[in-house]
Amino acid sequence: MAGYVVLGLPCGILCSAAGMEWWMCALMCILFYSGAGQYMIPNMYLANNPLSAIILSVTLINTRQMLYGASLSQFCGRVSKRLAFLFGATVTDESFGVNLARFINGGWSVKSALWVNLFSQSAWTLANIAGALIGAAVSLPTALASFAMTSLFICLLCMQKVSKANAIAVVGAILGVIVCKCVGLSGPAILIGALAGVGCALLFSLKTGESDDSSIKVGD
Repeated sequence: MAGYVVLGLPCGILCSAAGMEWWMCALMCILFYSGAGQYMIPNMYLANNPLSAIILSVTLINTRQMLYGASLSQFCGRVSKRLAFLFGATVTDESFGVNLARFINGGWSVKSALWVNLFSQSAWTLANIAGALIGAAVSLPTALASFAMTSLFICLLCMQKVSKANAIAVVGAILGVIVCKCVGLSGPAILIGALAGVGCALLFSLKTGESDDSSIKVGD
C-alpha cells in the first residue's frame, strides 16, 4: 500500500495536467485499475498521440493481466463466480505476487486475497486523488512526474530474468522505436516498437526451441 502511494501521487498529477478532475481520476482507478495503463494515458495524451495509439498501447500493456488471471484461476475452483470475478478484476502486478506466494505456501483463501487487492486498490485510488488535487492547486513540472512511469518500466525490465530471448525483445523494441521516429511515425512508435520486440523474441524462441518461463512476459 505504501508503494502504491508513491506511484499514485505522480500519476494523479499527470492526470490533472492532462485536464482530468479528481473525480475522473477516482473513477478511472475504480473502473480501470492498471498502474502502467493509467500512467500511459496522460503521458501519451500530453505527447499529442492519437486516440487509436493510446487505446492500442494500453491494451497491449494490459494483456499481462490475462496471464495473471490464468495463473490464479486454479485457486478459485471452489468459490462462487461472483467472488472469483471480483478477485480477478482487482489483481495487479504487486498483489499478484503477494497472493500467489501465499497460495503456494498454503492456508490462504480467495477472500483473504481479495482483501489484499482491495486495500491495494484503495491506496492507489486515494493517492491518485491526492495527486490530482495537488496538481490542480500547485504548478508542478509534468516531466518530473512522468519520469515515474519511466522508472516503473525500468523496474519491470530489471525484474526480468536474463535470457537471450529477453535481450532480443529489448533490442528489437528499441530499434523499432528508433525506426519509427526516423520515418516520422512518432505517435505509434511505442506500440510498434513493443510489437517488434515481442515478435523478434518469439521468432528467436521458435527457431532455437527455447521455451523457458523467463523468455517473454506479454506486456512487459
